[in-house]
Amino acid sequence: MSDPRGKKTHDDMWDSGTHGLITRIAVVAALAGLLFGFDTGVISGALDYIGDAFNLGDIGKSAVVSSVLLGAVVGSIVAMAIIDRIGRRRSLIASGAVFIVGSIASAVAPGVGALDIARLLLGVAIGISAVAAPMYITEIAPAARRGQLVSFFQLMITIGILVAYVNDEAFSSNGQWRWMLITGVAPAIVLLIGMRGLPESPRWFMLKGRDADARKVLEKVNPTEVESEMAEMRRGIDEEKTASFRELVQPVLRPALIVAVGLFIIQQFTGINTVIYYAPRIFKDAGFGAGSAAIWATVSVGVINVLATLGALALIDRVGRKPLLYTGLAGMAVSLSAIAVSSMLSSGGTITAADLVTVVAVWAFVAFFAISLGPIPWLMASELFPVGVRGKAASIATVVGWLGNLFISFTFLGLLDLIGKSATFFSYAAVAVLGLVFVWFLVPETKGRTLEEIEEGFIARAKARLKD
Repeated sequence: MSDPRGKKTHDDMWDSGTHGLITRIAVVAALAGLLFGFDTGVISGALDYIGDAFNLGDIGKSAVVSSVLLGAVVGSIVAMAIIDRIGRRRSLIASGAVFIVGSIASAVAPGVGALDIARLLLGVAIGISAVAAPMYITEIAPAARRGQLVSFFQLMITIGILVAYVNDEAFSSNGQWRWMLITGVAPAIVLLIGMRGLPESPRWFMLKGRDADARKVLEKVNPTEVESEMAEMRRGIDEEKTASFRELVQPVLRPALIVAVGLFIIQQFTGINTVIYYAPRIFKDAGFGAGSAAIWATVSVGVINVLATLGALALIDRVGRKPLLYTGLAGMAVSLSAIAVSSMLSSGGTITAADLVTVVAVWAFVAFFAISLGPIPWLMASELFPVGVRGKAASIATVVGWLGNLFISFTFLGLLDLIGKSATFFSYAAVAVLGLVFVWFLVPETKGRTLEEIEEGFIARAKARLKD
């Protein structure tokens, strides 16, 4: 869009000739999300077969599910140490290599201990890539398309989950869980090959004092406004280059950290991963039977997730982050409440109207999540912070998210036994309502603003509050 006075706006800097390259960079980097989705989703269909193979109860099954989440916590901490040191691109390449090793090791695991360790390794790869990929895309994307392009990462997560569900169905007839797990090697190889031809983030080059390298990247992705982009990035880096981990908890940067961490906490404690990991169990309880029938019902969740995320891509840079969060959280609260109520009325045998309500409510919950809490926490964790602390801040936020994921996933089956499905889902609905309050009071709108403009505005508001 152009300024009516004839002056070029920031959106015009990115002419159509650069859009193809930028999109290719975003799609290849977002393949890390496909691996993320696949390796977290594949366990849902494999879990019962693994339980039979190794004679596992609910605690043993929860450990198999949760080991990848514990690894993701470790991976996010590792990302904190390496992402600013070796760069966003090399961090993604490293995660791709670990994905390959972890996928092979999980498929050939001779026992549950070896399987847990292999999935822990996969979690490390997920943790690194979940920090590196959104940040890499954020730092190389134009402001006008940043929300959409970073949301490719979430889209790939949903596609990875759907692929995992279909993959599980393909091997479910004979309970071939090892074949379910080994399939993850293929997209990891594609990620490694694709990343070889991509440039590093120009902002990381600038952070390291490699202005000439940053200029080369900008000449490829934004050839019409190289000098203005260089000046804008240099100003932001010069002002915040000395920012440290300690400064993240100081009054100036603390509000941004609260927003990023808070969004990840809400994302996890609304219970999305109970649906992703335990969907077959939920549909089985709703009368869809075990095995293939439950898995096919689960595939429907994957389809809804992908379609709704495509909707988020179309909307996030048009309507903004906050309107999508309001819509998503409100819809999630209603959907979770519907699941809770229908659970009270379900007979647990023949499929009833209450069971059908459960299915529709699960679909609605996933759709509302996909347009809001799916992509936006990843996006805002990479948007809100100065480049000098962006890696550390995003790592902290994702560590908290993974810890929440680990807690919810590990406690879900036990919570069902302790307080029942209805009370469990009512508690998740309450979190969604609290999330609406959090967004209303604390989350800023970042649509259409450059990273440097977001940084300046956020810090200026924090300093103004300190003066008051």
